[in-house]
Amino acid sequence: MTEKRLRAITGLVGLTAAILVGIGEFLLHYDALARYTDTFAFFEGVTRERATIGHFFGVLGAPLYVVGAFHIYLMLRPANEIAARIAGFSMAYACIVGAVWIGSRAMAVELVAAGGIPEQLVLYELRYESLLMVVRIAVLAVSGIFVWLCLTGRSLYPRAMAALNPICLIIVAFIIFFTVPAIGKYIMPIALNVAYFVMFSASLIINSKDLQNESSSHA
Repeated sequence: MTEKRLRAITGLVGLTAAILVGIGEFLLHYDALARYTDTFAFFEGVTRERATIGHFFGVLGAPLYVVGAFHIYLMLRPANEIAARIAGFSMAYACIVGAVWIGSRAMAVELVAAGGIPEQLVLYELRYESLLMVVRIAVLAVSGIFVWLCLTGRSLYPRAMAALNPICLIIVAFIIFFTVPAIGKYIMPIALNVAYFVMFSASLIINSKDLQNESSSHA
């Protein structure tokens, strides 16, 4: 298998992860009233059945992001091997920690449905919501390295790809949420997955051009 095909396969796996986890998080988090600024209020409209389905989509899809992280590493590697490794590891680590977090969300639905006992909610925030800080720091690190290596012009990405880093795309999701809430309320609960969906889609398009050139050279 050539590296170009390996990049294509790993990119598709990353895109699949974004779709599966996005479906899972949407089922777990979507709130018609868009109460996303409250840690637990948006769970009030989530049914037990919806949470269970979302749980399995999210938990079973999240590990695939590790393969997607390898794709990002391969695309960035020509610019700087060490920095690309750090970006790939940081993204994989964030996705593993995020998988633990998303695995807790169905139980958070149950806590809220049971009346939200304060002591239990405090413990939930300590044990699980705090994990989001790890994910955010890791995603910030990945985004910074991604922008830097794209802008060098030595990665497999065009320089313009730097704009499609996760943090920038999440900021766009926030802007849409606050300026066009009728649309933003559907994006906000799955913002990071939307960011990765856009990122992997663009990356696969870029890599497909290399594959086409490879096929033409063998024709």
